Amino acid sequence: MDFTHHYISPLGGITLASDGNALIGLWFDGQKYFADTLKTEHCEKDLPVFDASVRWLDIYFSGKAPDFTPPLSMKTSTFRKAVWQILLTIPYGQTMTYGEIARRIAKQRGLTHMSAQAVGGAVGHNPISLIIPCHRVVGSDGSLTGYAGGIEKKIKLLSMEKEDLSAMNIPKRGAAL
Repeated sequence: MDFTHHYISPLGGITLASDGNALIGLWFDGQKYFADTLKTEHCEKDLPVFDASVRWLDIYFSGKAPDFTPPLSMKTSTFRKAVWQILLTIPYGQTMTYGEIARRIAKQRGLTHMSAQAVGGAVGHNPISLIIPCHRVVGSDGSLTGYAGGIEKKIKLLSMEKEDLSAMNIPKRGAAL
């Protein structure tokens, strides 16, 4: 059985999910792919992993970089797990491009090339938003593309982390939104 907990953030409601031991999901309510890793049968429950996750979120939303990561369980393919592990290395207040991640994955796998679009698909399906910081991934031209929580939230999160958005391309319309 999976368990859930609700958190009210400055950017709206967040649903957290756990298998009882580790965090398996963290979604802004209503975001794209909301609760896609959550079992149909689940219930609200207080758990130590939720206490740790709420502490992490409280620190994060106070404008500071948390110095710990709650227990995480990435129930996914080997490829997506590798991409998400790289996301965990992106420092607070910094960004990385899809291309950079693709080059790292290619190097790890002994390949000459990896598709940035494949990386984009893995980033977009990250079920543990914020803690696995998919909002810190940008296009090679600095464009703020693709965030399941919405571009507006991505802008607010990066701004809150004091990331300089002045050189970034912020879409006004189109598929990136």
